[in-house]
Amino acid sequence: MNIRTTVPILFLLVAGHISAQSAPDSPEHPWHSSGEQQVVNDSKPFLEPGFSIEPNRTYTLAELVNLAEEHNPETRVAWETARAQMAALGVARSELYPTVAAVALSQTNRSEILFGSQFYRQTVQQFDGELDLTYTIFDFGGRAGRIGAARADLLAANFAFNDTHRKIIYEVAQAYYQLLDAAGQEEAARASLKNAQAVQQAAEDRLKNGLATLPDVLEARSAAAQSEYELQAALGAEKNSRGDLATALGTRPTDAIQVQAIDQLVIPESIGDSVDQAIDRAFEQRPDLMQQVAEIRRAHASVKETHSAFYPALSLDVGPNADSLYGLQQQLPWVHTADLTGGLNLSLHWTLFDGGARRQNLARAQANLRAAEAQVRVTRDEIADEVWRAYSNVETSLRQRQAAAALLLAADQSYSAALESYNDGVRNLLDVTAAQRTLAQARSLDVLARTQVLSNLSDLAFQSADLIRSGARRP
Repeated sequence: MNIRTTVPILFLLVAGHISAQSAPDSPEHPWHSSGEQQVVNDSKPFLEPGFSIEPNRTYTLAELVNLAEEHNPETRVAWETARAQMAALGVARSELYPTVAAVALSQTNRSEILFGSQFYRQTVQQFDGELDLTYTIFDFGGRAGRIGAARADLLAANFAFNDTHRKIIYEVAQAYYQLLDAAGQEEAARASLKNAQAVQQAAEDRLKNGLATLPDVLEARSAAAQSEYELQAALGAEKNSRGDLATALGTRPTDAIQVQAIDQLVIPESIGDSVDQAIDRAFEQRPDLMQQVAEIRRAHASVKETHSAFYPALSLDVGPNADSLYGLQQQLPWVHTADLTGGLNLSLHWTLFDGGARRQNLARAQANLRAAEAQVRVTRDEIADEVWRAYSNVETSLRQRQAAAALLLAADQSYSAALESYNDGVRNLLDVTAAQRTLAQARSLDVLARTQVLSNLSDLAFQSADLIRSGARRP
């Protein structure tokens, strides 16, 4: 193949590749191209789950939290962000040291030199090796300010990393308790369906014996159908809750996660400390508040850096240079010379007038500092309110738990008595179905009250940052 045919073929290949990356042809149809398939193929390694759930294993909340902290991609994002900020601090610290650059140069110069009435050709071959050392001797706090800002950014990134763990633990705990509630509601719905079917069977038997009317049987059938409907709704809610828990763990929603039943968990009877103690712990432990405090430190460092611009900066520049020259003139032999040259420079740079730019930059940095201080106070007030609300919710749920337990006991006794009286012909069917509905609601409220206590306690631990305390990080 000669060059005349090769060049057009290459041009067509390049043109075809470029056209494959063009915009959609029209707005009426979806866009599909080879580039789309390439992106799909590139995405496959990131779409696979990082771990799998053991389907036959019953997980505790602590085990699920461990899985989430290890495999949830949000912790990886926060961790890599902190590592990147640590590298940024290293870059800022590097300004405290000199920079050394090496340069190697080789060049050839050929010229015609006029000498007398003739031109003579001259060739010079030059080899240079140079080191350039630059060092800022002092800058009145400019580098220290940048290092302090980078250090504060690293602290903020570390606190953000801790806050990510706090949020993930909370999300897993909430999803876990929602699943417990959904599973408990399913059991309650099955028990209510069994009660409704018992009432229906009693009505059917009394109708056969001529002791009940057809409307009574129809009413009992309607109540049983309503209980069946509520059971199906509870089953759907449980599936959704399992999917939410799997998402919080960082795995597929289709993975079957077996958890402990709510009856196996101990429901606390009291909180154990005062709301003031919880608020004080939150002030000491909340990573988002500490992150705001780190912003104050960064603002201080920025003021220091900006203030250094009003003063001169002294720098040193040293550049030793090793030269090696070879020369050739027409009709003469090669000659050579070598020498070590270089320079030493001290530079004092001082901006005397800039139209007020430094003054405005300093005013901006000081305003940012005051804003950061005010933001800490805003966050402090928000945290106090969040802890107060969470503490109040726990107290309310504890009282509701006691009331729900009493209601369930009373409703169960009322239903049993009503059904027995109905079989004896003393009560009518409406009384029995009403007692059955009350018992169903009492079962549902009892499950909700128990899970609500655990969920509100988890929320209190989240607001006070007890979730990430050493020795108490597992709810």
